[in-house]
Amino acid sequence: MGMTRQIAVEDRKQSIPTTMQAAVYRGVNDVRLEIVPVPKIGAGELLVKVHTCGICGTDLKKIATGSHSAPRIFGHEISGIVAAVGEGVNEFAARDRVVVFHHIPCGECYYCRHKTFAQCPTYKKVGCTAGFEPSGGGFAEYVRVMDWIVKRGTVRIPDQISFEQACFVEPVNTCMKGIATLHPEHSETILVIGQGPIGIVLSVLAQRRGATVITSDLYPERLTISKSFGLELQIDASRSDAVKRTRELTEGRGADAVILAVGGNGLIRSAMDATRPGGRVLLFAQTVSGEATFDPAAVCVDEKTLLGSYSASVELQEESVRFVMNHDMDLERLISHRFPLANSLEALNLAAHPKPESMKIVIQPGSVWEGSSA
Repeated sequence: MGMTRQIAVEDRKQSIPTTMQAAVYRGVNDVRLEIVPVPKIGAGELLVKVHTCGICGTDLKKIATGSHSAPRIFGHEISGIVAAVGEGVNEFAARDRVVVFHHIPCGECYYCRHKTFAQCPTYKKVGCTAGFEPSGGGFAEYVRVMDWIVKRGTVRIPDQISFEQACFVEPVNTCMKGIATLHPEHSETILVIGQGPIGIVLSVLAQRRGATVITSDLYPERLTISKSFGLELQIDASRSDAVKRTRELTEGRGADAVILAVGGNGLIRSAMDATRPGGRVLLFAQTVSGEATFDPAAVCVDEKTLLGSYSASVELQEESVRFVMNHDMDLERLISHRFPLANSLEALNLAAHPKPESMKIVIQPGSVWEGSSA
């Protein structure tokens, strides 16, 4: 059995090319389609052939702001198939279908002991790369998965689950972490500002907790999609004042909690205004440093609480995997555009300049080996 597996791995190694296509970040708003070496793997590591990689807002912000040095290959919402196995890896074999987390904390440092995993130095060290500085690497044909990610951050995809559904495991985890931070109660009313893919997932998770969820967006097209997920109570912000309407729906008080699922700082004041005295506001998409204006008396006198949630939680990994792999939510329906890697620059441009009808955009670097996809 061991010899058979080794021969299969060696045969698979021989089919791996030496170069591959990748969307390489070269500077502010400068991403180029290039031919780069296929990353080498070491002991305890995996080489994964990428099937689908979702485009995350944080990828776009890094590209637009130049917050990271170049060159890099971004993309971290990765599903694919194991192409090669490093020495000492027994948990996975070639042809396994997997999802890969790019961040996993050490579990032992000060921040891990206080369960603020995203601040752990090991967590900040990305453990997945297509070459250059580790940055995810999903916008490429192959990624190298480092040993600590192989051990604690690589998950098999069940046969009946598609690569597209599976690539939502990490973003769903981030949403679950946000909902856990907000801690909605059964009788509460929660306003979710923004009904892009993440806003919809946050809304569904809050509603599953028993909260009454109000959704708001400037695009009626997005509200239509949101409604198809059972989110009936909606505000078309292109026609109504969301703050005023929220108060009308809550006997004049405002929402018990507001989730801001839209990037930029301009809506923080509106989110605070839409919250009742003693309520909470969760900033979920404010991932770029800057300044924001809000009324400090709303925090002090009105006793409103401003919360933040960033990235994923290892404590919620199993729950997020179950949610996605059990198909508790048909996440594939959130995908509006699929682009081959050859058209990745177009994909990134559309994601950075969304249209009313655009939702989740994914890059699919190419077909995997015959018979391995769902």
